Amino acid sequence: MRIVTKGRLSFRGGVHPPGSKELTVGSEIQGGPAVKQVAIMLSQHIGAVCRPLVEKGGAVQAGQKIGDSDAFVSAPVHSPINGKVKEMGLRSHAVLGRSPAVVIEAETEAATKQPSWELNGDFDESKYSSEQICEAVRQAGIVGMGGAGFPTRVKIEPNPRLPKETLIINGCECEPYITCDYRIMLEWTKQIIAGTKLARKASGCSRILIGIEDNKPEAIEVMNAALQQSANTDAIKIVPVKTKYPQGGERQLIKAILKRDVPTGGIPPMIGVVVLNVATVAAIAEAVVYDSPLTHRVVTVTGEAIANPGNYYVSIGTSVADLIEFCGGVTKKSAKVIVGGPMMGIAIADLATPITKTTGAITVLTKEQIGRAKFERRQTACIRCGRCLEVCPEYLNATKIAHAVKNNLLDVAESYYISACMECGCCSYVCPANIELTGYIKTGKIFLARQKGEMPQ
Repeated sequence: MRIVTKGRLSFRGGVHPPGSKELTVGSEIQGGPAVKQVAIMLSQHIGAVCRPLVEKGGAVQAGQKIGDSDAFVSAPVHSPINGKVKEMGLRSHAVLGRSPAVVIEAETEAATKQPSWELNGDFDESKYSSEQICEAVRQAGIVGMGGAGFPTRVKIEPNPRLPKETLIINGCECEPYITCDYRIMLEWTKQIIAGTKLARKASGCSRILIGIEDNKPEAIEVMNAALQQSANTDAIKIVPVKTKYPQGGERQLIKAILKRDVPTGGIPPMIGVVVLNVATVAAIAEAVVYDSPLTHRVVTVTGEAIANPGNYYVSIGTSVADLIEFCGGVTKKSAKVIVGGPMMGIAIADLATPITKTTGAITVLTKEQIGRAKFERRQTACIRCGRCLEVCPEYLNATKIAHAVKNNLLDVAESYYISACMECGCCSYVCPANIELTGYIKTGKIFLARQKGEMPQ
């Protein structure tokens, strides 16, 4: 059978930034640093913040649940190590600024090893019920590992009001520099296939599509070969899509593959679709088959300033500083440390910021990598060129929204659908006036959330 690796499926808008993945694309997943201390954030997901289940001075075991919430949209957190609770308090959080955390001191330092995945023959998901799968996913604290961290149990649980028909597995990884999902597709293929089958069983979807950008032909071939060797995969299809940023956004991927729109302000289940990241479905397999909570994840550590860039299997709660030191430290003068990639990532000032369930990368950029013009060129007045409108995948007028925020006209920003912005950064990327449009929009969202009492002042 001829495997198609060229994709023509795409969406309106988007940009083509340099991929810059050559630093880590060939780096196999390695064990991460042995940690002396971890800081487990009690908010690593969309939804309610967890309440601590441990006390200062108490002993904890690896895999123990240390925080949970009774809220439906939430996910528990677990300790990745054996140790003792050193303290509980606020710690730096890449998204929230400061947030409650449980700090655990390791009993002994032990090297971080990748999970072993042994199967006797082909994986059979029929021995698990939908309820068992959903409960295992909930108890393991699994959230979306490629985006904002939406609790996975909420996504896959059957809902008679919103029946699910199509499951899309997201293997696009369109963000520059990041390669963790690509390596997972090459190296953890069995976990992905098993997790996909389990997600299908739990959600009741009849059609499964695995979207992979066509600049990843090896991943397409490896995944296709795994499907051909696995039973009960006739309804699972690999779909190559055109390489373009932000093809990995779930709304854009749905548009590209299904030619359907998710309603503004709505979610994919409203049109019968569920989207899960490849790392997320691999975690589902670990949770259901081995009863393993989500305590580690693969993180790409990259940038020309990093001595040993690569993909590492890291304990959640490891500090950015410890991870960079494990990779040999910084060899050149760095200008910015980003949690994530350069388009949607968040620059941090505190390297004590811990790795969370949604941290796919740490990108350390030099002035040259960012572009000297970005540093030296001043912002000028908008010239009304319309480029931001052309590239916006959500059909928004970023300039109108940004100007409204700048002038503290939040009601006007809302009238231009500020909440629909996915903060992909395409508008800022193409702006010839060097206006940080995405930055204004992010700020406006924070002000609105505080105004409505959804965030602390």
